[in-house]
Amino acid sequence: MRKEFLPFTKPAINEDDIQAVTDVLRSGWITNGPQNAALEQGICDYTGNQYGVALSSATAAMHILLKAMNIGPGDEVVTPSMTWVSIVNMIVLAGATPVFAEIDQDTMLVTPETLKAAITPRTKLIVPVHFAGAALDLDGLRAVAGDIPLVEDAAHALGTYYKGRHIGSTGSAIYSFHAIKNITTGEGGMFVTDDKALADQIRLWKFHGIGMDAFDRQNRGRSPQAEVLQPGFKYNLTDICAAIGVSQLKRLNQINAKRRELAMLYREKLAEIPEIRPLADPSGYDFTHAWHLFVVRVDTPKIDRNAFMAKLKEQNIGTGLHFRCAHLQKYYRETMGFRAGMLPATEYNSDRICSLPLFPAMTAGDVGDVAEAIKTVLAHA
Repeated sequence: MRKEFLPFTKPAINEDDIQAVTDVLRSGWITNGPQNAALEQGICDYTGNQYGVALSSATAAMHILLKAMNIGPGDEVVTPSMTWVSIVNMIVLAGATPVFAEIDQDTMLVTPETLKAAITPRTKLIVPVHFAGAALDLDGLRAVAGDIPLVEDAAHALGTYYKGRHIGSTGSAIYSFHAIKNITTGEGGMFVTDDKALADQIRLWKFHGIGMDAFDRQNRGRSPQAEVLQPGFKYNLTDICAAIGVSQLKRLNQINAKRRELAMLYREKLAEIPEIRPLADPSGYDFTHAWHLFVVRVDTPKIDRNAFMAKLKEQNIGTGLHFRCAHLQKYYRETMGFRAGMLPATEYNSDRICSLPLFPAMTAGDVGDVAEAIKTVLAHA
């Protein structure tokens, strides 16, 4: 057994990131300011999209997207149940109805076929998830969506490419910079789009409905003429947070290359353990995986997923769970009538998935320790 605990994840913070925060603290401008502007431009440059709006979280982006699109009672939003509950919560809080698209059992991605089955005349928005950093079949999904707006949930997918293009390079997408993501701002997110009118709406909703950010890129300060154009929220990102993202973005390719190296080593080691089934890659199109997560399914009658995770912890191996399906969460079962059996592939995975440790500071030896710990747990199950 390992002597030291191996956590599921650890932010890749280095001295440059720390210095970037120090510089902001000494600058006299610590809230929404020049570092936000730099992060927005940096993400646009990296993804290839045109407009970026930095926000306090990806959840905030989803909330104000629904507001900007005037989605509410009587409307439906299609998304997978295999996602973090924030999307579903925001849909319900807007007064709309979540409709869950089934996923492919092996890849855990929504497909054109499963999306088509979920669309109704009341569908006003589609939010598919690039799960774990693998790319959705965007061309296929957009063909099915037709004129219905499709916004990519790219929270796992900074560094994911589809047919040679970074996902989120066209249309609209939401990224997350939470502490466990490939780059982090501690908490934070970004909405990107090629629709200027929508970007302007998102920017208006994020800061009290005032017609200008606290930091204006031309005036280098607050405009004295700024006034409320509509009621809005306060979802701006601090420059303290944004500075970390600006610094980390410079080495995102390096970070993702190390994650990919570790993931390939996991695949090699776990091939010897038939009870543990990693996710399959989607087929039929070219893509580059960002490897935000390394997800496996515990598929054996000898031990269930929860006991497996507990036993790995006893072996000093941390794990994560991404995610329990949303439609069987207590509130959604009791309030909206969702029930087991509605989404077989989703529920199969929800009962079995487990995220193994994956972060850039890990070594090949760490991956070997995880594999050996898994063998030990299964041998004693």
